[in-house]
Amino acid sequence: MRILGIDPGIARCGWSIVQSEKFKVKSLNYGCVETKNGLPIELRLKTVYEQITEIIEKEKPDVLAIEELFFNTNAKTAFMVGQARGVVLLTAAQNKIPVAIYTPLQVKVAVTGYGKAEKIQVGKMVKALLKLKEIPKPDDVTDALAIALTHAFSSKFNSIKQPSF
Repeated sequence: MRILGIDPGIARCGWSIVQSEKFKVKSLNYGCVETKNGLPIELRLKTVYEQITEIIEKEKPDVLAIEELFFNTNAKTAFMVGQARGVVLLTAAQNKIPVAIYTPLQVKVAVTGYGKAEKIQVGKMVKALLKLKEIPKPDDVTDALAIALTHAFSSKFNSIKQPSF
């Protein structure tokens, strides 16, 4: 199974492709979609849409795993990230790719075994689990890999209700 992991964002949208077969996982590719701060929101969203579409066309994932939004301070940031997340979900639907959604707590537990793990702990485990030479940067990429790993490790992927496209 090829899993496209997404850490949604408007300034930086981390993405990863993880291959999961039986009890083995490996990273195939990863990166970050970046948009410029001064651009109008519609152009930033268009960039996210176009680049995620290109990734889907090139990598041909079987499923898209994405993080649920969690913000407790800045509503404006949450709103903008939510718009980028919506664009990613729409892109998945247009390409008939099923979606799995995970909370930050689920991701931390799946990757580190501890729901209050710090970013550095998540990064170290992503590096170890995928046998990477270093922790990927920026953090958005590491988070996208962690989200894909969460799906690979989850028994939920066997019971995801497949949409009828």
